[in-house]
Amino acid sequence: MTERLTAGKTIALIGGTGKEGKGLAYRWLKAGYRVIIGSRQQEKATLAAAELQGMFQQAVDVQGLANPEAATQAELVVLTVPYGAHRDTLEGLKPYLAGKILIDVTVPLVPPRVTRVQLPPAGSAAQEAQGILGEATQVVSAFQNVSYEKLLGDEEVGCDVLVCGGNKAARGSVLELVQAAGLIGYDAGPIENSVVAEGLTSVLIGINKQFGVQSAGIRITGLPNGPEKPEN
Repeated sequence: MTERLTAGKTIALIGGTGKEGKGLAYRWLKAGYRVIIGSRQQEKATLAAAELQGMFQQAVDVQGLANPEAATQAELVVLTVPYGAHRDTLEGLKPYLAGKILIDVTVPLVPPRVTRVQLPPAGSAAQEAQGILGEATQVVSAFQNVSYEKLLGDEEVGCDVLVCGGNKAARGSVLELVQAAGLIGYDAGPIENSVVAEGLTSVLIGINKQFGVQSAGIRITGLPNGPEKPEN
């Protein structure tokens, strides 16, 4: 299974110097993908890539590049920037994302009230991204409800992933990445449904605060045969 998932794929993480980006990068490097860490500053990207390499005893295929170069070299691009940088980042990268899948992990959190759901006029950050990038890019929403603390470890991540947006083939590609990261994903339909996953993030942040933890997540239950377990 791992060979099929990793063959010929390069993933760029725009905003990969942040915590969520590093967590996802770590998981995909473990699965054998080539990973590019993107940043507005080449130096920061290079340092983050070196930090990730230091987490492995063996050599992994990780590199740090400025955002435009990172997006150009990748088949799949993952956006993990704060919501305040969302629009400017997408507008600057639009020419480099045409013909590709963009996985938008962004959540429209508005400090200081991050435990309150505050969705944008477009409906969700993913819908905003699709409006900015146009039909040339398949925007898929995923990974909003996964704690980076769990991603950076090697234990099982007790959280499922809702995958919305793009066409069915694009969602299928993202579901492969979910599985490669050691999580269980579900095709949650069109991009309009991304409002659910994005809104849940504020709810989960509130639950984390109530219980003094950082790892509240979601699980899909009640399926007749249960989900397909990801391979380790």
